[in-house]
Order: sequence, then structure tokens, then C-alpha cells
Amino acid sequence: MALRTLNAKNAGALDKDLMSIGAFSLDQLMELAGLSVSQAVYHVHPPSKGRRILVACGPGNNGGDGLVAARHLWHYGYQPTIFFPKQSKNELYERLATQLKNLDIPFTEDFNGSLKTTDHVVDAIFGFSFSGDVRDPFKDPIIAMETSKVPVLSVDAPSSWSIEDGPPASGPGSKFHPATLISLTAPKPLVKHYTGTHFVGGRFIPKSIAEKYDIDVPDYQDVDQIAEVSGTGTEAKKEAIVGLAERQG
Repeated sequence: MALRTLNAKNAGALDKDLMSIGAFSLDQLMELAGLSVSQAVYHVHPPSKGRRILVACGPGNNGGDGLVAARHLWHYGYQPTIFFPKQSKNELYERLATQLKNLDIPFTEDFNGSLKTTDHVVDAIFGFSFSGDVRDPFKDPIIAMETSKVPVLSVDAPSSWSIEDGPPASGPGSKFHPATLISLTAPKPLVKHYTGTHFVGGRFIPKSIAEKYDIDVPDYQDVDQIAEVSGTGTEAKKEAIVGLAERQG
């Protein structure tokens, strides 16, 4: 099932509508997003495959989703470690970080070192609002994820990718193809460049808002907050084959 996509402008407008018309708070939206991310991790990488999860968090809402996901993962029995180099002074993010510290979840400044001892990575660095060039302190982690054999799950977008145009032509992230992508609310146009396991998380969108933005609501099963969908085209498959050949070479 291929779903219609939502561009960056409409994704931002939809979030505003959820907080006005829908009466959701930012805390609620972040909690629902992080819960979806944690379920996607559990689906593709159950604890039997390894409990060590490295969660890379950016300074915005995408990073907040990662912090929430880490808390849920800890309660599922995983052993998350947090890379959060640009910790926001925003009260919400401070509370999310405190919740993790209260569980004795470690924070690290050494992404590359932690990557060597982890079983899976959650890429929650940049989301749909990202544009421009990748800058420190996230350049090296993106290069590390790009070249590592450790499986990565990206939240809403593989970090460094343009929401509209996919991976950059060169530089960090140009060959970054994570094993799993979870699109929040709806897929973004970049999915035409993506190959791999693809989920959508957003089992709370009111029908009126889904219709206003002309997005498809997937067929969620049982109590799942995520649904697996397709969204890979010829462009994505070609890019993945080239990237794999270069990594193997």
C-alpha cells in the first residue's frame, strides 16, 4: 500500500492544526510520536536481536521524539544510550532528559565509540523542517551511520536528506540509506528515494484533519500505533544498489 505524501509546509501546518483544532498539546504529540518510534524498533529489532540501542537526538522536535522513544524502549527491556549534544534549554526537553536520567539511562558525547558497542541505532537528529548543509556536531555521526553496518531506524527522514528531494548530491548523508524509516503522520516526498522497511505512525489523526490535508490513514492492526507501508520506487532501488556497491568496494 503506497500512501500519498505530505510536503514540509503542509506537515508544519498540520501540526499547528493538531494543536489548535485537534486540541493536542506538544507534549502529547511528542509522546505519541515517540511511542510509534519505539514500536517500530521493537518490530524490526526485538530484544532477542540485542538490547543495546543508541538513540541520536537532534535539538528540535525530532530529537524530542527520540527521547520519548528511548524511555519506552527502556520499559520494554532495552538498554538505550542517548547522544544529545545540543541539549535544549526548553522546559519540555529538560523534563524529557530528566525522565531518562531518573531511569539511569546513560548519555554519551562519543557517538562513534558508542556505535561500536550498540546493536541498533535510532536516528532522531533531523526531521521534516531540516534544510541546508549538515553542521557539527552532527556531521560525524551522520557519516558514521552512513558507513556502519549497524542497522539504523530513521525518524521521519534519514538525517541530512531533503524532505522533497531525498539524499544530498554529495557530502555527509549522500549514501545514507537506513534499514528502516518511520514516517510520522504521513510519508514525506523523500520516500520515492527510499528503499527499506517503511512504517507510518499516526494513529490519532482526526478524520477532519486527514481529509483537509488529503492524507491516507493506513490500516492499523489491533493495538499497533504503526503500520508497515510501501513507498520505494525505481529511484530508491537504484540509489541503494549504488550505495551498497560502494560500501562493499
